[in-house]
Amino acid sequence: MIEFFLIAAAYLLGSIPSGVWIGKAFYKTDIREHGSGNSGTTNTYRVLGKWAGTVVLIMDIAKGTLAVLLPLWFGVTIHPMFIGLFAIIGHVYPIFAGFKGGKAVATTAGVALGAQPLFVLVLIMVFAGILYTSSMVSLASVLTLILAAVASLFVGDWVFTAIVWIAMVLVVVRHRANIDRIRRGEENKVPFGLNRSKK
Repeated sequence: MIEFFLIAAAYLLGSIPSGVWIGKAFYKTDIREHGSGNSGTTNTYRVLGKWAGTVVLIMDIAKGTLAVLLPLWFGVTIHPMFIGLFAIIGHVYPIFAGFKGGKAVATTAGVALGAQPLFVLVLIMVFAGILYTSSMVSLASVLTLILAAVASLFVGDWVFTAIVWIAMVLVVVRHRANIDRIRRGEENKVPFGLNRSKK
């Protein structure tokens, strides 16, 4: 029974729509009605600014990390990544936001951070390098998750690897529109990096 409780708790954690709540509470704005219409970190930065975006980023990462730590806190011998997967699912399909959530990048990072901190620190540097080179958050997110999936094959933990691959597929699927825009050369860019633009 405790396993089902942890799964439910992880899903509810993931379902917290950080960007939506921050936008409504402090800016009287529903970010889903602006920008890309997404409730995640990137759209929060674009619509509400750096402060709100940073808070949402921290909250979305924390959701994943807290979910992974639940089995340890409750002394349950179940792989933490398995519980973390439900936080990712909650973020993508949140019960608190009509099952329309974000793209799961930050929450996936939080899940992996709780299980393999050094693995994530390396990936953060990879993400930063791709972002600086391309000035595209979407491209950096997708490529970093693909590289993470490949790298996870060498971690020596098949559950960790399986969850990272599942998360990678989710992230790629959630970025389909972005990938189409990248192919057409129409993807939005951030105002820094080698390929920066203020569009």
